[in-house]
Amino acid sequence: MRERIMQFVFLLCACFSVAAVLLICLFLFANGLPAIQEIGLWDFLSGTQWKPSGNIYGIFPMIVGSLYVTAGAILTGVPIGILTAVFFVKYCPQKLYRVMKPAVNLLAGIPSIIYGFFGLMVLVPGVQKVFGTSGKGILTASLLLGIMILPTVINTAESALRAVPASYYEGALALGATREQSIIRVMLPAAGSGILSGVVLGIGRAVGETMAVVMIAGNQAVVPNSILSGVRTMTANIVLEMAYAAQLHRGALIATAVVLFVFILLINLSFSAIKKGRTI
Repeated sequence: MRERIMQFVFLLCACFSVAAVLLICLFLFANGLPAIQEIGLWDFLSGTQWKPSGNIYGIFPMIVGSLYVTAGAILTGVPIGILTAVFFVKYCPQKLYRVMKPAVNLLAGIPSIIYGFFGLMVLVPGVQKVFGTSGKGILTASLLLGIMILPTVINTAESALRAVPASYYEGALALGATREQSIIRVMLPAAGSGILSGVVLGIGRAVGETMAVVMIAGNQAVVPNSILSGVRTMTANIVLEMAYAAQLHRGALIATAVVLFVFILLINLSFSAIKKGRTI
C-alpha cells in the first residue's frame, strides 16, 4: 500500500509538471498567434523596424541580437567551463578544490541584477577604455553571460567526467598516451553526452537572461553591424515595454515570447538529436 501511494504521488508530481508546461504553451499561443496573424508572420519575423507608435512590429533585430549574444556567451563560457571541470577532476589538489568548488556554486546563486551591476561598473568601463565606444553592446553582454553560464557548464561537465569509468583513463595511459591525450581523446568523448547537456542548459540560461542584459547591452532595436554595437534581445524587448503595452502592442510582445519559446525548443530538439546520434 505504501508503494502504491508513493507511486501515485510521483505520478501526480510528473503530471503537474507536464500540465504547467502545457498551460504556459496554451497561454503563449492563445495570446500570441492572433497578433502574429494580424501583423503577418513574414513581416513580424523579418521586419527590421519596431515602432509601436506606428503599429510597426518587426522583431528581426531582436532575433539577431539574441543569436549574437548567445553565441558570444557560448564561445566565452563553454570552453572555460569544460576546462575548469577537467581541472577539478584531474588536476586540482583537494585543499584547493574545497575552496574553489563552493566559489563556483556561489556564482549560480548570485542574482541577475548583481551581475548587471558588475557588468555596468566593471565590464562597460573596460570596453570603453579599450575600444573607445560606449561600452554597451554585444561584446559586453557576451562576456557577462559567459560568466553567468559558468556554474551550469562546470558542474554538469564535472559530474559527467567523474561518471566516466577510471579504467578508460588508466587504459589510455597503459597504451602509452600522455595525461592530456587521455583526457582529451578518451575522457571528454566518453563524457560527451553529459557535457552536451550542460551546454544546452547554459544556452537556455543565456537565451533567457533579461535584467543583466538590459543593463549592459545598449537596448537598440536595430540590426547590429559589429560586436561593439548596441543590441536588444527578445527578452529585453519584452521586459522594457510590457508594463505600458496594450492591445496589438501587448500581443506583439507575447508573440515575441512565442518566438523565443519556439527558438529554445528547436535548440533542445537539435541537441537531443545530436545526443541520440552520439549514443547510436
